[in-house]
Amino acid sequence: MSLTNAAPGSPRAPEGYDPTAFEPFAVAVDLAVFTVRDSLLHVLLVERGEDPYRGAWALPGGFVRPTESAGQAALRELAEETGLSEETAGAFHLEQLRTYSAPDRDPRMRVVSVAYAALVPDLPEPRGGGDAARARWTPYSGPAPPGPVAFDHGRILADARDRIGARLEYTCLATSFCRPAFTLGELRQVYETVWGVRLDSPNFRRKVLATPGFVEPLEGPPRRTGGRGKPAALYRAGAATTPHPPLLRPDRPEGRTA
Repeated sequence: MSLTNAAPGSPRAPEGYDPTAFEPFAVAVDLAVFTVRDSLLHVLLVERGEDPYRGAWALPGGFVRPTESAGQAALRELAEETGLSEETAGAFHLEQLRTYSAPDRDPRMRVVSVAYAALVPDLPEPRGGGDAARARWTPYSGPAPPGPVAFDHGRILADARDRIGARLEYTCLATSFCRPAFTLGELRQVYETVWGVRLDSPNFRRKVLATPGFVEPLEGPPRRTGGRGKPAALYRAGAATTPHPPLLRPDRPEGRTA
């Protein structure tokens, strides 16, 4: 069939189509927001201020509005919960994790949730937004959730932690946890915190600097990081997205280490 005679404008529903013939359901977003503070991996949790699960801790999130995409809803929720503008929150790393669609995952109605993982630098205490009574950064070592959580958020949280652990091996996303200016020691601490391992400092430094654009040196005085050693040089995140070779975890069966 030729497309030259197709009617202009948006397509319309077929004549006689009845959307009420299908069971309605809602679409929501849930966010697993991670940061590294005090040498520990933390996740952002909110205390629910409404039923169901009033008073329980949960991942931040909410329903997708009719005028926005799931990605736009995730960015809006991230900004609300961190107390930052959407423009500032948009600079953080936010990626879609997977879709959770078990029919009984929400007691209110059928709710399909698109989950996202966000990696952010150490931020001030969150303020909470929407129907959240309060919010807090909670230490999380995984895979079990840090105490009881609402809905299926324990599973989402465990899946998200697995994702970021794997992503750090084959991407340069570890810099998303760092401040704009950081030392290689601080970057190494991100890997050690997320993976739960100790890395050889000279070997780590060599591998990071071997990838052009992984990090870029900053001009200015070095930062004293404590101890008796000399102050450390400062870097910023570069434009590279993939380390060569990958920084594999020491406990991998291949035997290669970072």
